[in-house]
Amino acid sequence: MTHILGLTGSIGMGKSTVAQMFRDLGVPVFDADATVHALQGPGGALLPAIEAAFPGTTDATGLDRPALRDRVFNDPQARRRLEAIVHPAVADERQRFLDAHAAAPLVVLDVPLLFETGGDARCDSVAVVSAAPEVQRARVLARPGMTESAFAAILATQTPDAEKRTRAQHVIHTDTTLAATRAQVAALVACMGPYEGG
Repeated sequence: MTHILGLTGSIGMGKSTVAQMFRDLGVPVFDADATVHALQGPGGALLPAIEAAFPGTTDATGLDRPALRDRVFNDPQARRRLEAIVHPAVADERQRFLDAHAAAPLVVLDVPLLFETGGDARCDSVAVVSAAPEVQRARVLARPGMTESAFAAILATQTPDAEKRTRAQHVIHTDTTLAATRAQVAALVACMGPYEGG
């Protein structure tokens, strides 16, 4: 029986780095963000539906993210309309991934808004990637174009880190060395499946 581990974490916590550590150990990882980007990229399957719902937000290069963000960010009804297009398509891709790896002892679903979308209900357990607030803040504000107000707006859409840690079965700390983080991931994998580190 495959154990489905949900992997989540707020912005700047190091979730992408941790997801790669799971891959390095041979664990199949479903990347929800990458899936959305592919569905909305050049020739993406969702472009016609998004263009129909939000005219002028797509072109030959795919989705015009800033244009779409402007249309939905402060409009809950528009956001729900967009989610009704995107979420079922991502669910289909996730099921294809799970079917393809049905023989694996452990798979990881890398979903940034796992708790916010109720995705934790589809997981056998959840691992939250976490770091001290000051470490998170420094990482995020070092990103090109990031501002204090943009950081605050993103945090406002995410379940607080403290609540995520309370609700998760596992916490992976990244405000330490990469080697120490990798050791936490390896220990988690070792108790869930017969994988060998690469």
